[in-house]
Amino acid sequence: MDIQLAKTFLEVVATGSFVAAAKRLYVTQSAVSMRVKTLEDQIGRTLFQRSKHGAELTHAGDQFHRYAISMMRLWEEAQQQVAIPPGYRTTLRVGGFYSLWVRLLIRWLAAMQERAPDVAIRAELGMPDRLMRMLLEGIIDIGVMYTPQLRPGLEVKELLEDQLVLVSADKSVEDVETALATNYVYIDWGQEFFAAHGAKFAGFQTPGVTLGLGALGLNYILRNGKSGYFPGAVVQPHLDSGDLVAVADAPIFSFPVYVVSHTSLDPELRDMALETLQNVADIREEAQAEVIEEQTEQVFFGDEPEENMTS
Repeated sequence: MDIQLAKTFLEVVATGSFVAAAKRLYVTQSAVSMRVKTLEDQIGRTLFQRSKHGAELTHAGDQFHRYAISMMRLWEEAQQQVAIPPGYRTTLRVGGFYSLWVRLLIRWLAAMQERAPDVAIRAELGMPDRLMRMLLEGIIDIGVMYTPQLRPGLEVKELLEDQLVLVSADKSVEDVETALATNYVYIDWGQEFFAAHGAKFAGFQTPGVTLGLGALGLNYILRNGKSGYFPGAVVQPHLDSGDLVAVADAPIFSFPVYVVSHTSLDPELRDMALETLQNVADIREEAQAEVIEEQTEQVFFGDEPEENMTS
């Protein structure tokens, strides 16, 4: 079907008038009428009920409406994905978990632009399930996430081990019990963290504030004197400045971050992207290690041996 027919249909729906739709599309009213008539002939149903008051959707038109929206979105996405901006030799499409963009992929993006200025980069973000779906559908070439899934045509590699530490902007907080009882904010770091957090703090009441913003939630913690779990590398500058204090007896939640890439991606570009990402990750791990040294207890999960687990 001609995409212009769907676009014209949606303009009539949005404006409620053939005349108004024609103005927005910069065509004549007769052109709009012809396109709608062609669409109705192809579908075999009347889509609009015309009257002196404008155009209203029929039952068939109402049903077709959601499909027209989906077609336009798919078309726009296809245009963006296929098109290579002038002056660039190729496009690299990268997706990442929300918090990983803030503290890792933004730095990788700057490094890649410096290293490969002729490569256009398209950035996406989302939860692991969405990122895996985008990889499988070919929407992105590389994904950075927790808990990936191994699928044919994809290569999974551990990038770094993330360690979340409990910090507080309230200097009076001296232990984990006080932090959890008075000013704790739950930061959603994904399903793995949720499971480990629940196992360690069994019976803990869900706090009044839960943030799915990852590292962006740090601003809320700092501004409102709250406590929460964050990656060591993220909070290090605030610990150095005294804006945050580490809750010394709190467990550290450790789990890996993975990079998933298409094996069909151009080998040279793929190797460059992954090498640059690993370099950035190594720098972040060094910063994180400074914080971890101050802590005395760790919680491991996954395939770690029993003797490494704390109660």
